[in-house]
Amino acid sequence: MTLELRPISPRSASQAEYRAMTEFWNRMRSEVLPDDPPLSLEERIASWKNIPDFVQVVAWAFWEGEEIVAAGNADYLELEENRHLLDFTIQVLPSYRRQGLGKELLRYVVETAERTGKRLMLTNTNERVPAGAAFMEQIGAARGLETHTNQLDLRELDPSLIHSWIERGKASGYTLGFWEGPYPEAELAAFARFLQVMNTAPRDNLEVEDFKYTPEHVRQMEGSLFAAGNQRWTYWVKAPDGRFAGYSEITWNPSRPQILYQQGTGVEPEFRGHGLSRWLKATMLEKVLREMPQARFVRTGNADSNAPMLKINRELGFKPYLSSTVWQVETAKARAYLER
Repeated sequence: MTLELRPISPRSASQAEYRAMTEFWNRMRSEVLPDDPPLSLEERIASWKNIPDFVQVVAWAFWEGEEIVAAGNADYLELEENRHLLDFTIQVLPSYRRQGLGKELLRYVVETAERTGKRLMLTNTNERVPAGAAFMEQIGAARGLETHTNQLDLRELDPSLIHSWIERGKASGYTLGFWEGPYPEAELAAFARFLQVMNTAPRDNLEVEDFKYTPEHVRQMEGSLFAAGNQRWTYWVKAPDGRFAGYSEITWNPSRPQILYQQGTGVEPEFRGHGLSRWLKATMLEKVLREMPQARFVRTGNADSNAPMLKINRELGFKPYLSSTVWQVETAKARAYLER
């Protein structure tokens, strides 16, 4: 059967397109996460329909009849910073690789980057799909950041360690607080400014500027998260002068309660050295153990160069689960590859 390439609008696809997109996405996901359950059609549709307004997405798919066999997308943010960047993803089912589909999808990605004035393109690959890294090397892309998804088996967590970290935190003179779900409106502006603390995480060789999200941006990202049925817990600490000093979050979906995701954990540089990250993480894990009996694993992403956070996570019992690479390639270099 002849393959047909056509564009897809993630925000407004037809029901048949959404169904095919979900089936394809789950097949690709199972190659990377073979032990995880698939995501439902309803969850995927909610995610696509609630992409934040400041995120522009262009997508294409190769179809064989009613089935998607390869797909690509290009995303860029309408922010004041990082106007030179475009993120992209290209995925091809294993039995359809080495037939030129990835290269053809890359052509559309590059055309989008050129049309929108993006000089640098970023993407991710992982160790369980070696074809991804091979493709990026062929293009001439550079490794910008090496990362791991690290996983904690909650059955192996040391309760005495958690207790000691909590007790140290209580003696620090800082104030601990908790939110469930969306950030409270009264704290939103201050917390949105504070979230820029995540810009202090290592970026290694990536040509990426600091991100500065407004309260409206934060609300839109929350809308996308919660529309898909995800839940979120946030612990934060404030300094004696009332400023936010640190925070830590987990998210999960009730349809997959056995897997939790440790999201950002950050402490402002001037407040480091008081055990705040350990306090936040320990308090969160104690709450998980107490209130989420179905939870078994906690996963988190860390740059391999983030020694301070990796030290904390290893003390907790996190172990490497999946290695990934963030690649960057100049749009002009990708164009030159296409014209060979």
